[in-house]
Amino acid sequence: MRPPRTPVEAVLHAARDVTRLDQAFDAEMLGGALLGSVYAIAPGARAAAVRDFVETFLTRTARRRTPAAAAVRQVFAALVPDAPGAARVRAGTQPPAWAGQLGRVRLTGSHGYGDVYGDQTSYVATFRYEDPAVGGPEHAVVALVDHNLGIVKDIHVGPAERIVPRLRELCAADELTAFVDVPAAVLHARVDRYLAVTDELSELPGEGSLATDRVLLGARLRAIPVAAGGPAPEPRAAGGSTAPQGSGSALAAQFLESAEAAAAGLTGLEESDRLCLDFTLGLVLDHAETFEEPDPLRWSPAVVGFFLLDWVHRRAVLDDADAAMLPRVLRGWVAFAARHRGQPPVAAAAVQAAVDELTEEFRRLHASGDRRSEAARAVALLMAEGVDPSDPVALGAWLRVNAERSS
Repeated sequence: MRPPRTPVEAVLHAARDVTRLDQAFDAEMLGGALLGSVYAIAPGARAAAVRDFVETFLTRTARRRTPAAAAVRQVFAALVPDAPGAARVRAGTQPPAWAGQLGRVRLTGSHGYGDVYGDQTSYVATFRYEDPAVGGPEHAVVALVDHNLGIVKDIHVGPAERIVPRLRELCAADELTAFVDVPAAVLHARVDRYLAVTDELSELPGEGSLATDRVLLGARLRAIPVAAGGPAPEPRAAGGSTAPQGSGSALAAQFLESAEAAAAGLTGLEESDRLCLDFTLGLVLDHAETFEEPDPLRWSPAVVGFFLLDWVHRRAVLDDADAAMLPRVLRGWVAFAARHRGQPPVAAAAVQAAVDELTEEFRRLHASGDRRSEAARAVALLMAEGVDPSDPVALGAWLRVNAERSS
């Protein structure tokens, strides 16, 4: 047999035994894996690439009369119903017994589990077919959201009867993880938000079954009700903040009056030290805005490391007084955040330990300037020459002098 010459022929060849499958779940898993190969190789706009491929496939197989071709058309139309032409797909003359169950699922549970810091949350949705005999087993679709990276990092599909009890058991035995029920509309909004970012990546995470199960996850999200009357509320789930989320300035004012600020030696400061305090506290708040879902109270050992060893050096220029103040401010702030989030003592202690352990390296990077961005280097040069970068008159004078020097 000659090898398939086109992607459409390759799919038909790979799915030639689709009608021998016993249940709709197996057919949807197969269809999702086949479309996952399209998702994986797309250079970007991956969801759109899948829709385009399904449109092309449906167009080019419209006259195919084989039972396998007709069945694959039904599977693709059920998985990607927004693809042009999907709504017009009809069953073949000899459809499999499971064909009428494609996509006919209802949500039976929605949960979230993850670390108490909020670095990662896996959202778990379980589904049941209308007719399990030909539809398939109750199954769980798990989307691992990495809040630090701002993407869906992995997807897993498996039997609900094994996955959900096992996750509950694991989280019950580990005080650094939590398993909670999540409102369905919140799960839908949260996963959909991060999937939109993931779909635009030029390169996918290297491990896991993200590409293989992405299409099935999208199909299952369509079976979950969305929030009516506006965006879904944020879940107070694994790693979720339990404190009222006011403005950054309001939180800063609360912090400065807190026991944590006093314990860090941040009260009763002289004016020069108070200026350093205000500046460095502002950096702590600004850092939270860089995440997909900003939360100035979400700190973990990983977030502390990124802030102290990378972000602050690329985004800000600190003098020696600022560099001395910043670890003190961060130490007080993460304790303040841990109290508001209700973190267990062992978790709060781990974040504090990260601040302490990384402070020396932070100071070395400050002194060396190794991690400074080009913009930060330019500002540092201005400051070293006594020029205030925020003063347009002084900046203009400096530029004129240096232009004359270089001419």
